[in-house]
Amino acid sequence: MRIGMICPYSFDVPGGVQAHVVDLSQEFRRRGHDVRILAPGRPENAPAPGMTLTGPGIAIPYNGSVARLSFGPATWRATRNWLRAAPLDVLHIHEPNAPGVGMFALAMASGPITATFHTSTTSSMILEASDAVLAPLLEKIRGRIAVSALARRWQIEALGSDAVEIPNGVDVGAFAGVDASAEHADVPTIAFLGRYDEPRKGMDVLVAALPKVLESVPDLRLRIMGDGDEKALRDRLPRGMAVDFLGRVDDARKAAVLAAADVYCAPNLGGESFGIVLVEAMAAGTAVVASDLDAFRRVLRDGACGELATVGEPEALGEALTRVLVDDDRRADLCAQGSVAVGDYDWPVVADRVIRVYETIRGPGETIRVR
Repeated sequence: MRIGMICPYSFDVPGGVQAHVVDLSQEFRRRGHDVRILAPGRPENAPAPGMTLTGPGIAIPYNGSVARLSFGPATWRATRNWLRAAPLDVLHIHEPNAPGVGMFALAMASGPITATFHTSTTSSMILEASDAVLAPLLEKIRGRIAVSALARRWQIEALGSDAVEIPNGVDVGAFAGVDASAEHADVPTIAFLGRYDEPRKGMDVLVAALPKVLESVPDLRLRIMGDGDEKALRDRLPRGMAVDFLGRVDDARKAAVLAAADVYCAPNLGGESFGIVLVEAMAAGTAVVASDLDAFRRVLRDGACGELATVGEPEALGEALTRVLVDDDRRADLCAQGSVAVGDYDWPVVADRVIRVYETIRGPGETIRVR
């Protein structure tokens, strides 16, 4: 099958949707499908073959964060040229409600079109201004996918259309089989991943919770993966506590750091429609402590696969972290439950479900038509 995959977010800055597009495409290629990818970004930042990057994106506020999108005459021409370059049996657009390459492709193409909705909210003046243009274009989508129940509910309420729920995928084997010896230390360790000066990631809550944890676990070590103002954060952390600022890490090191940690902590405050790093931590065999967000609760199966703490409350987070760190049996049980649960998110399982959507929406011999 000849598949066109479109991501609206720039590959100049790593993100969950970008990783999803690349990993899904790689799984399809392993099965013999021909996959081409279109997205914003500089060509030198293409992480995989078969990608066309349209140039740097423009940063705009989106869903409590910042998204880098590409739109304008040059992007329109690049999208049209990409669509016309070779026939496609299926066009798969990720986040079609975001201005740029996906929306342009919807305007130009018709036929077997699938769309995946990754987020559950869209807070942006630019996105709101595009609603009138976007509404008739969305009607051209035949197969709708939502990565979570929250994303599906948003689609029903905001767009008046339903979707099949297919979660984000994880290379379970890569996380489960990683060699973490170089990252291991003989002290209790908490891992964190995310831009730590972005408020919704919840680092302020974790910082406030740490003194409580240190009362029971005085030799605690914190390992932080991600960007931010290191000096400002160091000044707020408990004095004398061991902290490693690892910066932006690649997938291999991320897996190793997660596997070497005793607990992965996700103190997020909101704006999450899924929780892919929770799945990655469980696949790595690491216990998870997370905010009791609806998206996280679903991934952790109502607390069967991880401890849930009241959102935004340092005392509750500190108690949950302490409980998992000091209780070996509880930690082992969470890891065992998580190792079973991640099977639903393994890429071969996820890709099978996406292919079934393609097959459902495509007529015999039908291809994408471009005007």
